[in-house]
Order: sequence, then structure tokens, then C-alpha cells
Amino acid sequence: MSKLQTPPRRGGERYVFLLVLAVVSVAARPAQQLTVWDGVYNAEQAKRGGEVYLAECSNCHGRDLEGADMTPALTGGAFLANWDGLSVGDLFERIRVSMPANSPGTLSRQRNVDVLAYMLAFNQFPAGKEELPREIQVLKQILFKASR
Repeated sequence: MSKLQTPPRRGGERYVFLLVLAVVSVAARPAQQLTVWDGVYNAEQAKRGGEVYLAECSNCHGRDLEGADMTPALTGGAFLANWDGLSVGDLFERIRVSMPANSPGTLSRQRNVDVLAYMLAFNQFPAGKEELPREIQVLKQILFKASR
């Protein structure tokens, strides 16, 4: 029998089919969503945020983020429950457009995101290696999850 008359091998087709099936099943899985438990800010950023917080936020929200009469706490059960299931971007936008209360929107995006990093650190979410970015599209993809 010559090469032209050799029947095709079925093993190669089966291999290609299984390979395509594996690639499709991996691609079809949703990507693991990043959460506040994944170290989305770093310690240096939280430190800078703490300095901004003390200068710009502590008069109303307290030195320990405990809140006051008409000012909500930025730590503790009620705070965590209010933001649970929303995105870090949602919290960032709230801060960006409404704080500080006496002159909303006056802090730079960097200062706002640094304060947010400080709030995450204060609430004992773990730090990572990279800074929390100030781009809203990226922040919207990070889930604020009150517990693991």
C-alpha cells in the first residue's frame, strides 16, 4: 500500500477534539474576581492615606474612623455590612464626589485612593505588593467582601 492509500488515523482527530474541548472549557469558566482580601493595596499607600485621613477626614469621622453624631463610622460591622457585595470602585466614587463634606471633590484621585487604602488597612484587609490603582474601571472590578 502506498502512502496515498493509507487510511487516515483516528487518534489524531480525537486528540485535536479533546484539546479544543479543554481550551473551550477553561475559557468558559468565569475569572476569579479580585476581592479586598487579595491584598489590593500596599502598606506604603495605606501609610500615605493615613496622613491624608488625619488631615482631611478625622475632624468629622474621628481619629479611629469611629464616626460621630451625624457622621458614619468607616470601620466596624455597620460599615462593612453597608459596603459588602459592592465594589471598591463604588466606595471610591462615594469618597471622590462627596468628601470632604465641607469641600466635596477637592482631593486628587491619588489622595482619595490613598485614603481608601488606609480604610482597608484599618479594617484589617491584608496589604499586598501593588498600590490600589486610581482608575475607576479597575476599582469597579474589586469586590468589597466583608468576610472571607
